[in-house]
Amino acid sequence: MSTVAAHRGISFHRIGAMILRYWYLLLSSWPRLLELMYWPILQVITWGFLQSYIAQNAGFFARAGGTLIGAVILWDILFRGQLGFSVSFLEEMWARNLGNLMMSPLKPIEFLLALMAMSLIRLAIGVIPMTLLALFLFHFNVYGLGLPLIAFFCNLIFTSWSVGIFVSGLVLRNGLGAESIVWTLMFALMPLSCIYYPVGVLPHWLQYVAWSLPPTYVFEGMRALLTDHVFRADLMIDAALLNAGLLVASIAAFLALLRSARRQGSLLGGGE
Repeated sequence: MSTVAAHRGISFHRIGAMILRYWYLLLSSWPRLLELMYWPILQVITWGFLQSYIAQNAGFFARAGGTLIGAVILWDILFRGQLGFSVSFLEEMWARNLGNLMMSPLKPIEFLLALMAMSLIRLAIGVIPMTLLALFLFHFNVYGLGLPLIAFFCNLIFTSWSVGIFVSGLVLRNGLGAESIVWTLMFALMPLSCIYYPVGVLPHWLQYVAWSLPPTYVFEGMRALLTDHVFRADLMIDAALLNAGLLVASIAAFLALLRSARRQGSLLGGGE
């Protein structure tokens, strides 16, 4: 009976084994590690020097120092969180190992939890050097935001997981021909998430679309904190509620796409 019960519940041993698999895979290739740090560092240097230039010529940015760099760092958390999830999933597709995993005792929810944990590990490798460089070169300490940073981070990572789960399901069902959506979907949300400008800049009808996206609340909250020194808890609560709905919907979509892939027999073919 205990064995049956263990198979019905979530096994942290299986989740840990999957995390260890991806960790060893990451450590086995220095280009993978370098890539995790390369783009975040390049972004913070490029946008940081741009903000330094603007701050010397514009009163608004002089008063709200760090707004642009803060937006870059938070955007990278959102984008890298999704990419860290999706790339770990794609590793299984590229290795044609997904069919083997799905025939093992590993449950789909355990697989997703392992990918979420791995996205945090990959995110830390890329973002921590980025934040230290922002502090050293531009004197912007993102950790100085304090407790609000936790609210910003949690909401962004939940959104990134929702997008990662959904696009992984699409690739699972439609094969590697749909791989490009993994790299591009988050950029489609970028203009509507109002990363570098307030929601009020958008046309009135488009503002309703922007407010339906959780990241919009995070970036509006960041600007309120840096410019007005006010933490908008209401924005974070609204973002959390939207994220809860998105996460449930993305998991349901992934499971539905997995069932469809099993019926079509695409798992054994590596999704092609």
